[in-house]
Amino acid sequence: MFETQPKASHFVGGAYMEDRDGEIIDVIYPATGEIIARVHEATPAVQEAAIAAAEAAQVQWAALSGTERGRILRRAADIMRDRNHELSQLETFDTGKPYQETSVADATSGADSLEYFGGLAASLTGEHIQLGEDWVYTRREPLGVCVGIGAWNYPTQIACWKAAPALACGNASIFKPSEETPLCALKVAEILVEAGLPPGLMNVIQGRGAVGASLIRDPRVDKVSLTGSVPTGRKVYAAAAEGIKHVTMELGGKSPLVIFDDANLEDAVGGAILANFYSSGQVCSNGTRVFVQKGLREAFVARLAERLKGVVMGDPQDPSVNFGPLVSARQMDIVQGFVAQGVKEGARLVCGGDRIDQPGFWMRPAVFDNVTDDMTIARDEIFGPVLSVLEFEDEADVIARANATEFGLAAGVFTRDISRAHRVIAQLKAGSCFINSYNDAPVEAPFGGSKQSGVGRENSKAAIEHYSQLKSVYVRMGAVEAPF
Repeated sequence: MFETQPKASHFVGGAYMEDRDGEIIDVIYPATGEIIARVHEATPAVQEAAIAAAEAAQVQWAALSGTERGRILRRAADIMRDRNHELSQLETFDTGKPYQETSVADATSGADSLEYFGGLAASLTGEHIQLGEDWVYTRREPLGVCVGIGAWNYPTQIACWKAAPALACGNASIFKPSEETPLCALKVAEILVEAGLPPGLMNVIQGRGAVGASLIRDPRVDKVSLTGSVPTGRKVYAAAAEGIKHVTMELGGKSPLVIFDDANLEDAVGGAILANFYSSGQVCSNGTRVFVQKGLREAFVARLAERLKGVVMGDPQDPSVNFGPLVSARQMDIVQGFVAQGVKEGARLVCGGDRIDQPGFWMRPAVFDNVTDDMTIARDEIFGPVLSVLEFEDEADVIARANATEFGLAAGVFTRDISRAHRVIAQLKAGSCFINSYNDAPVEAPFGGSKQSGVGRENSKAAIEHYSQLKSVYVRMGAVEAPF
């Protein structure tokens, strides 16, 4: 029997920690609705222990060379890959996502991040600026204590995406997972310590929004990185601003996927499936507004409905299952409400959308046709398996409509005309874009949004700028002249 109950609720100072005075958080397996573990919310004492441990450990960690820090991160990546099977099983229990998906997209992605930033750590240098006989040199220095606040859709990956660049730059990390998925980040912390990370540098504490808010307000915290919704982002941003803290925000979206009538039909349908139904639609960058040119729309909708017959539901731990449940009863109710609203406002429900009458939080992936820009399902982020098809006629029209949203996280274009692909992508107001593909997120590429979808970037060399700061040092080689 796979053990889902963690050794303790928190990981602080290099070891598991428990404080049973904290409110109980039930861990629900989305596939069955059963309680598979219980953790306790972090009490003020646990929060204090985490911050104190991080602050104490960070100074010595920053004094190590980047090569030494990177060696530990790379060792942790190797351990994660060796344990991918067990970590993927845990991710599936935590989120409900099918093992077929978690085994290739979650712990593996986390390991990629640890390896990438582990390799980058030794290259974090300043520069020399010659000014005649005088000169300036810069030092890249850590920020201090970095707090990461995670979402429930990718708990292992998000923990690594936030911890790896922070640690590579010489910071300490405190990570608060979503209360919906509290299990996976504990294993990340455990593996990092096993790889040689000194105690106190990677701490995981559980809790709901109040715990995150308490961490953000603490004056010893220097940086906050959030993955979450826009409303949560506004609150976190405002709280961090009071302390003039560094902030990275990866928030929601209502991203456009534009399919021109010259696109390869099979590729476009495959891209739309990845952009809407991977992780049962619970992906922030999903291209949920699928704009299809008039000449291809009917064929696209018909082929999409046909391809969705390939959905296999069942035990998410079964490698043949390719579609899982939603994460919670609450999320199911939200998504079902959007489906009902789509029907009410006149969109044509092509297939799916119905809740499956069995334990757990299951529904069939929904496809709506004849969707117009003013409909609720075309405006609001749903965060579930609901795809909306909107028809367009020309390039200028679709660009204007695609950009008519407060969000700007992602965008995609499918076309055989490579000039048009680059031309359209250049005009779409989004941070993470795709041509003849969708939702690829290699660690080497920056990931993040514009407008209401966030600030800053995760992954790639760009993340280093958000977890470090530059110090300039002016060196005068001659006499100092002064007016008196």
